[in-house]
Amino acid sequence: MTPNRARRIRETLDRRQPDLRVITDSVHKGHNLSAIVRSCDAFGVLWMHSVVAADDFRTFRSTAMGSQRWVEILRHPGVDEAIGQVRAEGMQVVVAHLSDDAVDYRQVDFTRPTAILMGAEKQGPSETAIAMADRAVTIPMVGMVESFNVSVATAILLAEAFRQREAAGLYASPRLDDATRARLFFEWGEPTLADFCRRHGLPYPEIDQQTGDLLDPGWFARKQAEMAAGG
Repeated sequence: MTPNRARRIRETLDRRQPDLRVITDSVHKGHNLSAIVRSCDAFGVLWMHSVVAADDFRTFRSTAMGSQRWVEILRHPGVDEAIGQVRAEGMQVVVAHLSDDAVDYRQVDFTRPTAILMGAEKQGPSETAIAMADRAVTIPMVGMVESFNVSVATAILLAEAFRQREAAGLYASPRLDDATRARLFFEWGEPTLADFCRRHGLPYPEIDQQTGDLLDPGWFARKQAEMAAGG
């Protein structure tokens, strides 16, 4: 990892928003999931909760072209579990859904801990998702089409969340806890070493977050030799 790469990773991690999440409820098309992940990365979302079948999830992971490397994707068997997790972390759940009580998305306070819930491409959010959400929002439109593509709608909502949070100074200083930040710095900067450690059940070696250098330069070669010798 070069010093410039280390600096870029530090700056990106310093802007990640641990209390801004996206939940996808049965969004199964790989190109839509990939586009949502890219929007999450662009607006500082670290965790995306995905309710999707195992086969669809594997297909998405194999075709995402590395976009998921910068966003941690947590797969859930049901939307109730995904909502339960973010709710336990104190987040309001905002669902994109046209209903009688839905409000313009710009009326929502996205500076609060928030999970944005997006439904499937054609069916929209499930009844369970709608019932469990705290608020429904709509995106005003003046054209002939009835709705935005799910990935476009997600980007619009995240852009508003970004606007509000930037104005409130929430991107101005690091917000991740130290352990998460250190873990991600290593995984993003040294993916090969991180994979090696995971495969062999090893703790990550210490790394200089300014230069990106291992504090023990010979660590990898020594561990490889130990594994080859059956150690």
